[in-house]
Amino acid sequence: MYGKTICTIVFFVFLIASYSIYMGTVDPTPYFSQLQSLPRGISSSPCNSTAAQPLRVFMYDLPRKFNIAMMDPHSSDVEPITAKNLPPWPQTSGIKRQHSVEYWLMASLLHNGGEKEAVRVFDPESADAFYVPFFSSLSFNTHGKNMTDPDTEFDRLLQVELMEYLENSNYWQRSGGRDHVIPMTHPNAFRFLRQQVNASILIVADFGRYPKEMARLDKDVVSPYVHVVESFREDGVVVGDDDSTPDPFEARSTLLYFRGNTVRKAEGRIRLKLEKLLAGNSDVHYEKSVATTQNIKVSTEGMRSSKFCLHPAGDTPSSCRLFDAIVSHCIPVIISDKIELPFEDEIDYSEFSVFYSVKEALEPGFILDNLRQFPKEKWLKMWENLKNVSHHFEFQYPPKREDAVNMLWRQVKHKIPNVKLAVHRNRRLKVPDWWL
Repeated sequence: MYGKTICTIVFFVFLIASYSIYMGTVDPTPYFSQLQSLPRGISSSPCNSTAAQPLRVFMYDLPRKFNIAMMDPHSSDVEPITAKNLPPWPQTSGIKRQHSVEYWLMASLLHNGGEKEAVRVFDPESADAFYVPFFSSLSFNTHGKNMTDPDTEFDRLLQVELMEYLENSNYWQRSGGRDHVIPMTHPNAFRFLRQQVNASILIVADFGRYPKEMARLDKDVVSPYVHVVESFREDGVVVGDDDSTPDPFEARSTLLYFRGNTVRKAEGRIRLKLEKLLAGNSDVHYEKSVATTQNIKVSTEGMRSSKFCLHPAGDTPSSCRLFDAIVSHCIPVIISDKIELPFEDEIDYSEFSVFYSVKEALEPGFILDNLRQFPKEKWLKMWENLKNVSHHFEFQYPPKREDAVNMLWRQVKHKIPNVKLAVHRNRRLKVPDWWL
């Protein structure tokens, strides 16, 4: 009985509503409009994700002596730096290129157009992060030949002047520098005043020269070195009318390749020990060398003709050699117990690299026995994986989707939520970090 009554009521309500809409006395649009506008209202909340949006970066307009004047001493401060007057990175820079991340990040913000992970904004109030375009690595490489050279005083004075500039910035003061992005990929970059930027997001190649209270994974970004060998574009590409693709495993006649300085500090001392274990084997090329233009060309050919490329630690846990191997599609053999790798939240290096501990590597015969027995099918799979990820390690202008610069900006974007948490907590805490 009650069921029939309810059905009758529902029927008459539906009939009246339909008649009202038909006659125009009830407009259903507002109700549907509210439903349609709900997602916009949700996304506009400051607490909701903006993952689809690019990172908004304010770049300080520093005098050119802090950046491109080191590349072009005749550069003038009369006009602002733009995409049109930005000098290209010099092709003759040699080994200095490996520390040029600071240049490519700056260039990417000057470039307009394309699908980018970060865009430049000119209103600092709208910025998610602040980029400090001080070429600290190039400054170290330019001002003085070594750590005790009197010319390094100019590098120190640049750092002093920069810190005075930043500490007078309302935006540095507002966050304590936490939302500021500062590249320092040379292990000696910014060496005089590092402690004054230890709250910022540092772009580093590894953590070998930094104490834990200054640089760490939860706040900073690990960058690739900029490779100095030319990328292997034709690897596995058919040339001419022959339809048969050369077998890359058989075409790479050297089993294991290393060419570089064998006298290093810290963990890098392993290089001399490895030389005694590996040099002299017919399927191994292990040679002491320094990075000159000609030697880089020789290394390019050597890596392209080898199945595996050895990457032992240097003065710090990482080195440019790893990324030279990646763009040469030579499977890296990494021997460095304290290495941290770029983009590791997105890239699984075990899919295209071989890892040995220092202890394993120094066991006589261990490395060669393992590599000589390495299955061809497994090597080919890793080689294909390596080719598929190598574009993530390319620094170029204009930047391209998913290249190294865009990957780095995405890593910075991942750090911003923690930055905001730290800034907001700091504004209200009376006893800082009481829970530690």
